[in-house]
Amino acid sequence: MDSRPTTILLCPPVGGINNENVAAAGGGVYFDSSSLRKQTRIPKAFVWPRSDRQVAIEELDAPVVDLHGFLHGDEASTRRAAELVRLACERHGFFQVTNHGVAEQRVRDAMDCTDAFFKLQLPDKLRARRKPGSLWGYSGAHADRFSSKLPWKETLSFGHHDSDESIVVDYFASTMGKSFDRMGKVYQMYCESMKKLSLAIMELLAISLGIDRSHYRELFEEGRSIMRCNYYPPCQEPEMTMGTGPHCDPTALTILNQDEHVGGLEVFASNKWQAVRPLHNALVINIGDTFMALSNGRYKSCLHRAVVHRHRERRSLAYFACPREDKVIRPPADLSAGGRLYPDFTWAQFVEFTQHHYRADVRTLHTFANWIQSSSAPTAA
Repeated sequence: MDSRPTTILLCPPVGGINNENVAAAGGGVYFDSSSLRKQTRIPKAFVWPRSDRQVAIEELDAPVVDLHGFLHGDEASTRRAAELVRLACERHGFFQVTNHGVAEQRVRDAMDCTDAFFKLQLPDKLRARRKPGSLWGYSGAHADRFSSKLPWKETLSFGHHDSDESIVVDYFASTMGKSFDRMGKVYQMYCESMKKLSLAIMELLAISLGIDRSHYRELFEEGRSIMRCNYYPPCQEPEMTMGTGPHCDPTALTILNQDEHVGGLEVFASNKWQAVRPLHNALVINIGDTFMALSNGRYKSCLHRAVVHRHRERRSLAYFACPREDKVIRPPADLSAGGRLYPDFTWAQFVEFTQHHYRADVRTLHTFANWIQSSSAPTAA
């Protein structure tokens, strides 16, 4: 008989937490890892299928691309970087970058703020609770959206775009209060650095595909991107669950700052899971479904996951580069002469699909393409 506990979350929280604060946050179901870790076994809702939990026994041999020459206009360095990117993106959609121009102190400040936020008491975190249908806010184990295969993690997500120079600062002030003004400013500056780097990488991707180097940069200059802070608590049965399950990002490009001290990111390549070793001051880049469509399938959307640890916590910062909601996603003519793999769509349509109709996995783009071509889905203009 399975002795796993069926009570997965605290609803309403007990043991020193003010229920009035929780009620004010909207009620619901919450992930309290500190309480769950007191149990000998994790709840059933956190247990993933064995097929998703195959152990990675090798490290991924992915290129580390030095961006210094490219960012300073050196053509020979640019050609070398573009070739490394091309080989990686055709194979598995994953590479790391160094000399990327993002100051180490800016990264440290953002990580410190991430630590500070997730150390808050649950009612305080719930002030930023994600509202139904929104991409922004705090979420514990995605229990507000799913009831099985829950990830052993907490997340805080918020938007960023250049048309509002204080959008991140305003978000923290409106959800958490003026005392979080500094946190908002730190994340605002971090997002600005990520936006600048993402546009440079878009240019490098265009060069690697042999098209006009400004094509993707121009498409994403008015982008509405998403910033997500991830926290993976220690877990008493790490071999039974996932921090993040196997999936491809629906977005175009992800820039990840992973924990330098605690690994956990894994990529599926050569028909097996392979671990990604954290590198000092390197940023992880992975291709998402939207860019796979923009390249007409030339570049692979990276299938990846995150594992958790028994005694150590892990955190990461993920910046998801997204186009403006009304931008039509279609590959340039140079990449579609032999036919199209995916129909035209807008980012708004893809968001609608992943938020309300489908849980992201390895088949998201394929399933979405079928959905968008059905009579039930509106077509892109």
